[in-house]
Amino acid sequence: MNDYIIQGGSVYTEEEVFTPGFIRVTGGKIASFGPIEQVPVHKSTGHITIPPDSMVVPGAIDIHIHGAAGADVMDASRESLDQIAGYLPSEGTTAFLATTMTQKKEAIEKALGCLASYSQQPGAAEMAGIHLEGPFISPRHPGAQPLAAVLQPDVPLFKKWNALSGRKIRLVTLAPEEPNGLELVAFLAKAGITASAGHTDSTFEQLERAAEMGLTHITHLYNGMRGMHHREPGTAGGALLQNRLYTEMIVDGIHIHPQMVRLAFFYKTADRAILITDSMRAKGLPDGEYELGGQPVSVTGGRAVLHDGTLAGSTLSMQKAIQNMREYTNCTVRDIIRMTAENPARQAGLFDRKGSIAVGKDADLVIYDARFRVQKTICRGAAAYNKEEKG
Repeated sequence: MNDYIIQGGSVYTEEEVFTPGFIRVTGGKIASFGPIEQVPVHKSTGHITIPPDSMVVPGAIDIHIHGAAGADVMDASRESLDQIAGYLPSEGTTAFLATTMTQKKEAIEKALGCLASYSQQPGAAEMAGIHLEGPFISPRHPGAQPLAAVLQPDVPLFKKWNALSGRKIRLVTLAPEEPNGLELVAFLAKAGITASAGHTDSTFEQLERAAEMGLTHITHLYNGMRGMHHREPGTAGGALLQNRLYTEMIVDGIHIHPQMVRLAFFYKTADRAILITDSMRAKGLPDGEYELGGQPVSVTGGRAVLHDGTLAGSTLSMQKAIQNMREYTNCTVRDIIRMTAENPARQAGLFDRKGSIAVGKDADLVIYDARFRVQKTICRGAAAYNKEEKG
């Protein structure tokens, strides 16, 4: 349907909640919304009626995701990107930043070249840009990023890669304390690309200096960074205490203890927290043996690790991240919208067309039941997932 109305349930717009409410979608965009009493009547318009306890919210934007359903961004193939984009609506994600990882230059360039030419029709999650995670990181905190491929920050090399990507890079994870790190931060800030501290050994003071130079983001808080200490707050402490920094969290109960999630939420609040999955290709598949960046990964009970026990991304779904966040912090529905849609849209430079329910924006919508279980997902106006159809 090119012109239809969703009616019933609670509709969460930027300013108000309409219970019950309606949204009219026309040509893939949000045309109007309001209380159910004001629903327009047009014979040619289709109608989707949802249960009273349902919630209609803006679709999640996962700005840190490597793969799902057997596919990975570093496969550098259209088929893999289609697989990821087709799978994500089942967990309430309507757009994502395809996330690369530290690899040899040739592998990164192959992936960027593939992403440059990639686009897809509505009805799947939109690949709305690229998150370049590494290789400009600290060798002291590589995590599952291959140490042999780590490089010092390099502005000329980044310029080459951004051109190769079709200028689709929207977020870069780097270690600002490394040589040329602050230079790259300043360049990114001037170019309107989000600079994020991650896989970093930055001290509190070094992180503060990077923020002054234009760094606005923290990659997967607590993981892959200098931890907190009472004599040196480290990267983690700086991330919590510097209000200007948006902070990603992998809320799977594995990467961060629930009480540390609560601590972060206390300091950052929903205004500066972002839920991500950082998932790899095993998401949505059974436990077993997989691969990440050419490294063997074992998945047991949903926990993905390298042979030495290092966590290797996650198998987390956005739906589960939301449910966990609600359980750990008792946050509100409005908080969830900020952390999954509004904040990531702002940090990815997408808020002009995504991240909230507003007239003229893309009709990226998720219908949840009262327990935040995805019932329907709509991507740019087209049906992308229906729980009833999936059984």
